[in-house]
Amino acid sequence: MPQFMRYPSRRSVVYSTHGMVACTQPLAAQAGVRVLREGGNAADAAVAVAAVLSLTEPSSTGIGGDIFCLYFNPSTHRVHSLNGSGRSPSALTLSHALSSIPSSELATSDNHIPQSHVHAVTVPGAAAGWCDTVEKFGSGKLTLAQILAPAIELAEEGVPVSYVSAQLWKKGEEVLKRGSPANCSEMLVAGGRAPREGEVVKLPGQARTYRLLAEHGRKGFYEGEVAEAIISVVQARGGVLSLRDLKDHGDRGSDEMDPISIEIPWGVEEEEEEEGPGRGRRKRVWECAPNGQGLVALQTLGILEALQERGVIPVIGGEGGYGHNSVEYLHAVITALRISFSDAAHYIRDPSPPGSIPLRGLLSKPYLHTRSHLFQPNSPPPRIPHGTPTPSTSSDTVYFSVTDRHGGGCSFINSLFTDFGSGIIPAGYGFPLQNRGAGFVLEKGHANALEGGKRPYHTIIPAMLTTPLSLSLSTEEAGEQNLPLRLDTVFGVMGGYMQPQGHVQVLLNMLAFGMSPQEALDAPRICISPNYKGTAGGAGDVLVTAEVGVEESVVLGLKRLGYVVTIAGEGEGDGAGRGVFGRGQIIRNSRRGEEMGGESRGPLWSGASDMRGDGACVGY
Repeated sequence: MPQFMRYPSRRSVVYSTHGMVACTQPLAAQAGVRVLREGGNAADAAVAVAAVLSLTEPSSTGIGGDIFCLYFNPSTHRVHSLNGSGRSPSALTLSHALSSIPSSELATSDNHIPQSHVHAVTVPGAAAGWCDTVEKFGSGKLTLAQILAPAIELAEEGVPVSYVSAQLWKKGEEVLKRGSPANCSEMLVAGGRAPREGEVVKLPGQARTYRLLAEHGRKGFYEGEVAEAIISVVQARGGVLSLRDLKDHGDRGSDEMDPISIEIPWGVEEEEEEEGPGRGRRKRVWECAPNGQGLVALQTLGILEALQERGVIPVIGGEGGYGHNSVEYLHAVITALRISFSDAAHYIRDPSPPGSIPLRGLLSKPYLHTRSHLFQPNSPPPRIPHGTPTPSTSSDTVYFSVTDRHGGGCSFINSLFTDFGSGIIPAGYGFPLQNRGAGFVLEKGHANALEGGKRPYHTIIPAMLTTPLSLSLSTEEAGEQNLPLRLDTVFGVMGGYMQPQGHVQVLLNMLAFGMSPQEALDAPRICISPNYKGTAGGAGDVLVTAEVGVEESVVLGLKRLGYVVTIAGEGEGDGAGRGVFGRGQIIRNSRRGEEMGGESRGPLWSGASDMRGDGACVGY
């Protein structure tokens, strides 16, 4: 049995000039390409992909969850951000939660709502997010019904279950039985079991839900029969979610928010002819603003740059600099991530009112330089003052990248949080409700404390990379005005608190170490558990999980520094142990210079899909 997967294979970078989809399921990728061929743009195609993934990988995603997306508009050269996360029930107070959750469950929930408790169910934001993505960013050439058509057809005709999806379905089987003893048959086959690889399952309840959404828009989900079924099953379990909560979200819709970004020193595009040697376009990384944890990835990159500028570490990937996955490199990355996770736990929460989180200060060079002083190259893992590093909870999510022939791109993520979320299924509609409320802290006065009508700390984060179109505009102006920019890369890595860790590692693989998109995804990763042993961190208190492929000498070097290191993937024929490292997707604009036959026109997309999943990168 192979060490990595049951189906080992070689993957190459995929190239296309018209459009591309990279996701965790080939059938979903085809749905996105179908929408692109029919005249839709990247945003239209993204919703088609999301809907199909909810069928092919229902343990990880669904219309009962939340979404975040970044969209690059090729006409305005701007990056847009959409927050499609739902809020807690308006009647759910901290005191009510503490009094109604059994003390035995609270004792093992790390000061959070237990993931299996009905109070962890928040308003599903995905349905509104799909509608709003099409309405705000779509081409206007296709209706929502046309965009959802591939998913409706698949749900009614039957979904063939792929290998990784079957493993995840089996893993979450008991979640469905516990969460919906009366309704779990809507997502299990005869005999009450998860479908196996190669079986074909029909999901008529989800098809029915999609048809209502296609016909009535947000009202088809947040009002009427679907909404009534949601409230009925939640309140039967003792939850306090109400029809008013659902209607309010449907009326309000998703929030279009300013994305956050940071300029980075790696992957600079030289402009010798125009500006002279040494000048170039510095790239900018974009993330969604809180309540997502994209701030962690940006702060980590900023702290690493500060360490380079201060001369504490050499240039990462440069001549004489740290080598890829070396002890020195990983020590710096791990510490920068731990510092950033600590800040995230301290600051990230529902960003209402706007401006209430000091984002500008947290991403400023002076602050990042100050935080970088916590790192010493040859010293053990430091303790991190203020905040508590985020606990090492893993989750299931789908992330995917989409681009179109106009140069537009959509970075999209859709999640239920943990396996099948709460496992609670509205009767007759065949989708589970998320348990995202487990992200709240059950502590009065905490920035992320549970309150009614509030959005929790969110793990799911899409990302983008852009390059200024012209050096005549200062980098500060390009960052603040978001004009004019060229889309460079649409990328992301899914999987709970691995996500910002994956963003940093995959991005540096490409820009600092010169890897292709596929090489950047294939390279072995590490994942830290910042709250190992329940302390604020320190020598012997930082657990690092290293993927098979990280050299043994590196593992020993990290142990000598004081890290607790485990290896994942070794001897595991099904590759399940590698799930902690997430699954990523990348699409880059590789157009450079002129092509044979004349001046090049339009983008040349190069894409890759993570070998840790069932996915594919498909272009046309």
